[in-house]
Amino acid sequence: MERSKIGKKILIAFFSVLAVFTPSLSFATDAPGINAGDTAWMLTATTLVLLMTIPGLAVFYGGMVRRHNVLSTVMQSFATACLVTVLWVIVGYSLAFTNGNAWIGDFSRLFLNGMGMQKAFTLGVGTPGAVATTIPESLYMMFQMTFAIITPALIAGAFCDRIKFSAMLVFMGLWSLIVYAPIAHCVWHPNGFLATAGILDFAGGTVVHINAGVAGLVAAIFIGRRLHMEENFAPHNPAYSVVGASLLWVGWFGFNAGSALAANGRAAMAMTVTMVAAATAALSWMAVEWKFRGKPSVLGTITGAIAGLVVITPASGYVDVTGALVIGLLGGAVCFLSAMTVKEHFKLDDSLDCFGVHGVGGMLGAIMTGIFAKASISGVADQAGAIDGHPMQILTQLEGIGATIAWCAVATWIILFVVDTTIGLRVSEEVEREGLDHALHGERLYH
Repeated sequence: MERSKIGKKILIAFFSVLAVFTPSLSFATDAPGINAGDTAWMLTATTLVLLMTIPGLAVFYGGMVRRHNVLSTVMQSFATACLVTVLWVIVGYSLAFTNGNAWIGDFSRLFLNGMGMQKAFTLGVGTPGAVATTIPESLYMMFQMTFAIITPALIAGAFCDRIKFSAMLVFMGLWSLIVYAPIAHCVWHPNGFLATAGILDFAGGTVVHINAGVAGLVAAIFIGRRLHMEENFAPHNPAYSVVGASLLWVGWFGFNAGSALAANGRAAMAMTVTMVAAATAALSWMAVEWKFRGKPSVLGTITGAIAGLVVITPASGYVDVTGALVIGLLGGAVCFLSAMTVKEHFKLDDSLDCFGVHGVGGMLGAIMTGIFAKASISGVADQAGAIDGHPMQILTQLEGIGATIAWCAVATWIILFVVDTTIGLRVSEEVEREGLDHALHGERLYH
């Protein structure tokens, strides 16, 4: 009997304490300006974009190299994700998304100093064109981190099979701070000089794809062709690449629809046009390859889908389904021709078509955005293209392309030169012949 009374008293005390603290718990959850639905969607989108690099890109690239370089290729994506994460929270985010000036941010968020989570985040607060969100800044920082991770990871596709792991780490770290962060600031921060010029880049056609593609081209030229190119460089396991491409496709919904920063109609349209463009580009690449080579290949078709995803990225928050169909159709065909002919004509060894797909696709997508953007989709009168009565937007897009190419090419070349001069970029001929897996990591695939 006594035990029963004691048990009742304990329960009464527990629920009394819970009742006292419930209001404060509710306040913490319903912080000023934060929308639970938008936050939940952006948590999901952030996870999807990270999925694009690990495992998506890692498996996609890993399946396309020779067996003795599979582990080193996968390791490049995984290690880049780890390295950029640490650099991003220390200084990268601050350089990209604080006010600073028209070209670069400041150090006010060094080590994420002063970042709160109890109110909604406004990008560029106190500057003209500030962008109010309904999510915490910590979540915005994480979402942008996943973009900062995948961009340098894409570059690895241009120089796989022949770069030192140590040199790769140093290059990726320097590139993410010297090249990626300033371009992200210039395009996506309200006071960035390309943002104020009116550049339209919804989800990274300029910041991610042109940036990575140009860097890949410069790296492929600087490092040089692989040895014994007359040998068979057939992919180790195209099935792995199909799985990787599928993960990239699914993750891309977070990439593009997540860039709306809210669970709203614009995010839904961005998701729709992303699906349409990817599917159309895969069919377009397949048809052109079938015509020129007599057979539609598996690797070609999945690469076509990736090309469509690249080309629609800058336009995804600005175009309708008709625009997506045209963009996908052109994206598949143009990227096929660029990937197949540019390398052969100039004798470039862009191993996994980083420039042919991401560089050329990003440029095409930026131009197509200037043509097909509609104010009815963006919700802003002056965010429209030629088809909507703003033909000068094409010139503005070309300005963004030119500025990105200029800064990326010069800075990337300097970084490569510094790394090569200090620790050397390329593995020895013996290591390249043996394979990077065992020589650099002490491991190998046996099956």
